[in-house]
Amino acid sequence: MIAEILVAMLWSVSPFGEAKVGIPYAIFNNVNIYLSFLVCFAANVLVYPIMMFFLDYMNAHLLKWNFYKKSAIKVARRIKKGAGTNVGKFGFYGILIFVMLPIPGTGVYAGSIAAYLFRMPYQQAFLANTIGIFLSCAMVWGMTMATYHGIN
Repeated sequence: MIAEILVAMLWSVSPFGEAKVGIPYAIFNNVNIYLSFLVCFAANVLVYPIMMFFLDYMNAHLLKWNFYKKSAIKVARRIKKGAGTNVGKFGFYGILIFVMLPIPGTGVYAGSIAAYLFRMPYQQAFLANTIGIFLSCAMVWGMTMATYHGIN
């Protein structure tokens, strides 16, 4: 069971799945339903401080490399296009809703980059991302529980 929890945590911090994959993985591998929610939520929340460290400190050094700079600009344009209208217009609630949507490309990674690009204060962006993650996890958890009980 420890291995399944660790894999669920890794999915939850991964940009390829986040808690949207971690929670179903844990539940379908017979991890306690409440523990799966709590562990995946907590792991997903840890992404924001890591991303802010990366964007604040590492970004400054890596932008010197042309390959990194081109990739960063491409990602920034994509995030601004996807989140720009909502974040620019609604600020805190725009980030919250953007992160809350349990669809690919709208998790805490994109929310962190959007908050960084729109220069949202750190504490405000952290709170918006955390609430958005919680609501997204609750939706995924509920849908997973409905599916799991529908199968068994």
